[in-house]
Amino acid sequence: MGENDGEQKPERRFLGVGHCQCAAHVFQDYGGCCWDISSTYPATSGVVLSNSQMPKKENWATQIGVILAVTGSAVGLGNFLRFPGQAALYGGGAFMIPYFCAFFLLGLPIAWAEWTLGRYAGIRGFNSAPGIFRCVTGGRRSMAYAGSFCVTLTTIIFSYYIFIEGWCLLYALRYLFGMMQLGSPEKFAELFGQTSGVGSHGSLFSGGILNPSLLCTFACFALNFFLIYRGVVRGIEWFCKLALPALLICSIIILIRVLTLGNPTGIEGQGVLDGLGYAWNPSHPGKTVLETLADPMAWLAGAGQVFFSLSLGFGVICTYASYTKRDDDIALSSLTAVSGNGFCEAVIAGLMVVPAAVMFLGVDYLTPENLGTFGVGFQALPNVFDRMPLGSVFGFLFFFLLFLAAVTSSISTLQPGIALLEEGLLLSRKSSVTVMGMDTETKSSLSYRNTAGICISTVANPVLASRIAASTRFSISASVSDG
Repeated sequence: MGENDGEQKPERRFLGVGHCQCAAHVFQDYGGCCWDISSTYPATSGVVLSNSQMPKKENWATQIGVILAVTGSAVGLGNFLRFPGQAALYGGGAFMIPYFCAFFLLGLPIAWAEWTLGRYAGIRGFNSAPGIFRCVTGGRRSMAYAGSFCVTLTTIIFSYYIFIEGWCLLYALRYLFGMMQLGSPEKFAELFGQTSGVGSHGSLFSGGILNPSLLCTFACFALNFFLIYRGVVRGIEWFCKLALPALLICSIIILIRVLTLGNPTGIEGQGVLDGLGYAWNPSHPGKTVLETLADPMAWLAGAGQVFFSLSLGFGVICTYASYTKRDDDIALSSLTAVSGNGFCEAVIAGLMVVPAAVMFLGVDYLTPENLGTFGVGFQALPNVFDRMPLGSVFGFLFFFLLFLAAVTSSISTLQPGIALLEEGLLLSRKSSVTVMGMDTETKSSLSYRNTAGICISTVANPVLASRIAASTRFSISASVSDG
């Protein structure tokens, strides 16, 4: 605030960063940033907004809240399903060399940079990627256009991710009610085909709206928008404080069970040590460590896994970090969140998923096709739980933790779009959630192809997003105040 903070300020005209004109005097307000509505609505140029129409700034209530929220956005299906398959496919323990190189040389520095950019713009009143990009570059319109693609990308990700989230919920419920004793790999593959819609042309919609897979997807959709409607503190932070500890407890219970199974089938070469060896030995039969490291695909897979699992490069971390307070320790918060993600990925998932598959299904089952994300999660592991004592209990815990991980990730892909609508159009939280709901529902309804299963919808609207970003109400002047 400026020197006139003690005076009555009945109305404010938004002009730009650091200059907010009110009656006869000029003062800094809203983190040094003031707003100009003329660029978005020319017909309303010069309209004076009352204090009640000022945008309300949200901040994380606690530092542990933002750490858990960012960790939750990173800890998702990629940690528990994609990473174990990638590690087993690219040399087991040898894969950890390119993975950790990418983690320390790319992942952690980029995460620090995103946290820094987010807080820098956040204390100046900007929470969306276009606003953040434009703020840190001194008001360049082109950077707002660049930031708009982050918003477009996150809504596209949500549009197909929500279906996989629904599958996790459906499988958890089937295990809870004892409906997963199918008995053969073929039946589990058939169940996955029915759940995902790949079984036949249009099979997902054959049962109408009462299809269990669609019902679970609708339930996940409603849960996500309920949480995002409640806001950063009462929605995202509140849920992550409950979901992350629950996820960790479920995963540790399953991990302990897997590591204490011994040799459940009695078949030589399928004991717990054999499973751990296949997952973590630095070389596989017929391939040395040096041969693995000479494969450029192993390095590409390691870097891709780091970017995928840490949610780097598409505006989620920037947006979350923009809600931090000025005195929050973002270096420590970032390091803690990144380390938490790495622990869930490399330690828990790496020790749990592939060793369990080796013990019950054997090494021959772990082909590249079966080591894919969907092959591991929805076909290999249900076979494992089918043969495991108390398999229904552990199957429920596993898919429930996948569901929690998926929700914490999916809500993080909604917040960048909500922030853009609130800033770019001065919409209320309720209106922003309504618009975002209609947009993502449209994309989600188009995210299934007839016979090829899930695909990323290309019916995004980058033109609208970038138009809002470029003509945003937060018209930034050349000199950005340091607040």
